[in-house]
Amino acid sequence: MVNDVEKFYATGKRKESIAKVWIKPGSGNVIVNTKEVKDYFMRDSLVMNIKQPLTCTSTTESYDISAVVSGGGLSGQAGALRLGVSRALIEADPGHRAALKRGGFLTRDARVVERKKYGRPGARKRFQFSKR
Repeated sequence: MVNDVEKFYATGKRKESIAKVWIKPGSGNVIVNTKEVKDYFMRDSLVMNIKQPLTCTSTTESYDISAVVSGGGLSGQAGALRLGVSRALIEADPGHRAALKRGGFLTRDARVVERKKYGRPGARKRFQFSKR
């Protein structure tokens, strides 16, 4: 049987995390890697971070979200998911673009871990200096 419900797809990235997001008209359920969002991201701050684009556009109860996230840690995955949800909302309704842009939800956070340099124990730290 072919499903007639239209789905909208988008991706988001943050640090080392990648989120593939599908949204469809529904009742506001959020499924991440086959788990409920509160079971996957156990911190309320991360759940709120993911739902910010929906709150900004007043569509919290309008779409069901299913996502597959991989790589990185929970915070990076939540950031990738937030960007993916924002982009998917624009696919669903281009009228949301202005509100999401104003809220800063369409900007990819480019901050990543600085690489380790040779001759040092980390990216910036120096080995302990001894005068004598």
